[in-house]
Amino acid sequence: MEDNFSISVANADIYQREKLILSDVSFQVEKGEFVYLVGKVGSGKTSLIKTMNAEIPLYNGKMEVVGYNLQSIKTNEIPFLRRKIGVIFQDFKLLTDRNIFKNLHFVLRATGWTDEKLMNARIDEILDDVGMKDFKQKMPHQLSGGEQQRIVIARALLNNPDLVLADEPTGNLDHDTSIEIIELFKKINDKGKTVLMATHDKLIVDKFPARTLVCSDKKLFESNPKEEYLDFRSFID
Repeated sequence: MEDNFSISVANADIYQREKLILSDVSFQVEKGEFVYLVGKVGSGKTSLIKTMNAEIPLYNGKMEVVGYNLQSIKTNEIPFLRRKIGVIFQDFKLLTDRNIFKNLHFVLRATGWTDEKLMNARIDEILDDVGMKDFKQKMPHQLSGGEQQRIVIARALLNNPDLVLADEPTGNLDHDTSIEIIELFKKINDKGKTVLMATHDKLIVDKFPARTLVCSDKKLFESNPKEEYLDFRSFID
């Protein structure tokens, strides 16, 4: 993969189990770029993201993500790929039996950190970045949806990933909270992180315009608002 791309995909077929979801997918995302991935529910956005994270195997075509070739990646390389990617899903998946600090501490432990002083400092730093430093002793159920999503974003950023993949990160949030979360992603992008965000929220894409890829009818293509038939709005619920 060329050094200036975080994602490079050529003629890839994306499957969910044995079902073909997207056919002959080709696109590239430059390092430091912010890109939307839009489409109706079931159009293949999540399957594409899971393929990039090596949760779903790549059978046909080429895909390189943060320097890893996903067609030939070895099982023992997958954890290293995932440390370079921060993934944020719509459902928060926080551990409900422990507080926010212990949620984040668990992730650091699981990814090889051993120095308690360094772990504590990293947790404080990342919670400060997402505006949640005063919440680390709270339990997940004590937080609002927007606050939980900020913690999920913090969790995804703990290991300083090169690429952030966000799958409908505002799907369970009200409009005002969604705006706050997108503003947070924009700040993350401004610091040099590549961000690919799946969404079907027209208002978000209108308010924060960026390059937009569209999933529709088992194909992926670039939106062009100047050409009505390629305007992303017609492909979102």
